[in-house]
Amino acid sequence: MRPDTLGRTAIAVLPGLSLCVVVTAAASLVQAAEERLVHHPYVEALVIAILAGIAIRSVWEPGPRWRIGIAFGAKQLLEVAVMLLGASISLAALVASGPALLAGIVATVVIALVASYSIGRLLGLPARMSILIACGNAICGNSAIAAVAPVIGASGDDVASSIAFTAILGVLVVLGLPLLIPLLGTTPTEYGVLAGLTVYAVPQVLAATVPVSLVSTQVGTLVKLVRVLMLGPVVLGLSLLAPRLRDESGAPAAEGHSGARKKLGFFKLVPWFILGFLALATARSLGLVPDAALAPLTRIAGILTVIAMAALGLGVDVRVVARVGGRVTLAVVASLAVLLLVSIGLVRGLGIS
Repeated sequence: MRPDTLGRTAIAVLPGLSLCVVVTAAASLVQAAEERLVHHPYVEALVIAILAGIAIRSVWEPGPRWRIGIAFGAKQLLEVAVMLLGASISLAALVASGPALLAGIVATVVIALVASYSIGRLLGLPARMSILIACGNAICGNSAIAAVAPVIGASGDDVASSIAFTAILGVLVVLGLPLLIPLLGTTPTEYGVLAGLTVYAVPQVLAATVPVSLVSTQVGTLVKLVRVLMLGPVVLGLSLLAPRLRDESGAPAAEGHSGARKKLGFFKLVPWFILGFLALATARSLGLVPDAALAPLTRIAGILTVIAMAALGLGVDVRVVARVGGRVTLAVVASLAVLLLVSIGLVRGLGIS
């Protein structure tokens, strides 16, 4: 790109992107206040940012001057954030978890994915929305939804709906999961596995386990991290299915479309940021990514993700979300119930103590 073109693009992007950054800063301040008051962010900045963006969009529709930067934040910045997440993935956690538990985590994620997607489709939700809910429920909540959205071409409305309802239930799980300890008679280790399998985000796992015991926190964090490792294969698989999703979206086929699929090259089927994600994950596993670089890369990815969520919120039409709200809520609740039952079955079946 020529320097003058790059300069014009930067100027065009600046207003909308600056607005996203302001929303992100406000959301981060709210999360910081939560951490000071209750020591854990029960509602993360990512969720606050998208809800704040939706609130702003409900009273003010950004004009053309703002839309370019908002669209840039929702797409390009999100893709960069997904790529950088690869640097935090290491095969060491996979090996350390042990074969039985590892197989159980993989099975739980697969069952939850299939069940959640099926529930969404049975309730009449679109394929993309069902996939977002399934990935958020089965893998890692908001982060999985944010990572999968650009791969399957999900709209901002779909992402906002999925994240909003998943976030609300995620907080309820954190608050309600400890109640199962006396009901099920779980040991600290069993509870840690259960928390790692059912709670959506890593910070929420800490919030759900730290008040119980150190063992629960350690086990829950490990299980959660191994569960997050499933995001890579799932995202890669979905990237290969993306053309079919476009075919099934109901959009009219373009001229010559029947032969277009045969002409799609590898880089069309697998987006650049997925290749970057896999490359960084491989480099991390081989020890090529210095430990000193992990914290900055993870931090940058987190900030970019929150900015992208603010951008998605600013592009959401609340009326669209309201039309699917009831079905989405039911799909998320039913999916979470399935995940919880499967997780309890795994804990009991493996005889973890």
